[in-house]
Amino acid sequence: MDKKCVVIFLTGDTASTYNGKPLMLQDALFCPVLNWCMRAWMEKGVGRFFVVCEDKDLADAAACFPEGAVAASGTLDTYEQDLEEFAHGCWIEEVREALLPVGSMMLSFHSAEELVRLQRAVREDIAAYHQRTGVNILDPETTYIDPRVTIGAGTTILPGTILRGNTVIGLDCEIGPNAMVTDCVVGNGSVINASQTYESVLGEGVHVGPYAHIRPKCRVGDGCKIGAYVEIKNASFGPGTKLSHLTYVGDADIGSGVNFGCGTITSNYDGFRKHRTVIGDGAFIGCNTNLVPPVTVGAGAYIAAGTTVTRDVEADALAVGRVRQENKPGWARRRRELEQDGEKKS
Repeated sequence: MDKKCVVIFLTGDTASTYNGKPLMLQDALFCPVLNWCMRAWMEKGVGRFFVVCEDKDLADAAACFPEGAVAASGTLDTYEQDLEEFAHGCWIEEVREALLPVGSMMLSFHSAEELVRLQRAVREDIAAYHQRTGVNILDPETTYIDPRVTIGAGTTILPGTILRGNTVIGLDCEIGPNAMVTDCVVGNGSVINASQTYESVLGEGVHVGPYAHIRPKCRVGDGCKIGAYVEIKNASFGPGTKLSHLTYVGDADIGSGVNFGCGTITSNYDGFRKHRTVIGDGAFIGCNTNLVPPVTVGAGAYIAAGTTVTRDVEADALAVGRVRQENKPGWARRRRELEQDGEKKS
């Protein structure tokens, strides 16, 4: 590492920003500018940073420190004393204006409006970088990729895709069109079609969408399908489990090879607290099933369509929880005749 300590003074001019934060704490493609700069300097061999800012900005500044950096922050009143101890005899380089790395250069800017104009250039830089590493981005003009995102070779990014945070996309995936992926790990060969996924881990060969919503703290096993109008949250799914459409599963532990019929939900909230549903391997959950936790469905069990499950179901059992059907011959004809007679009298 270079024997240099970069001291960054966050500009106090917040009049030209929309949220009262210094320019270096504004986002460019979902990532604070300060983080952009620190990572750019680290690529050039600098590994020690000291950020000078107001008390109210200390936490936001610290959140920008990249992994592997030696960084600290302090206020204008105390930084000279703190810096002497922190720099350890390094050569000090001071940065007193807002900068954003564009290509191989650090460009200064003086307002949020200027930053917006610079974002176009860095968006093109990011797209070009991924294209050089084997990623197929069909339309860079409609694709937005956070600089912290990693994408494997052979992956195709379709128009309207937004990749944010510390997302990692594997090899040979297809993301989009119109997909939002935030802070997720996506395994090789997976597809996310017109859906939103947040803070979750998807295995290999997973198919998501269209119009699915994966909320935080989900783990989706290899070969799973999270289909059309499916929402999952804080749930784990074993390999090969399928939720093809119109299903909500929250706060649940689901085994492998489970099939969910459409219209199935876990009623995980009782108005006061959340409860978990547990479903064993190979279970079959019929359409329009309500699972009222805490409840466990054993491996290989079969839940009949239209059932409300309020008690545990043992392995390989059939659970039926609905009113028995009764057919009344001629009832519909007689009702129509009564309606017709009423219309004639009126």
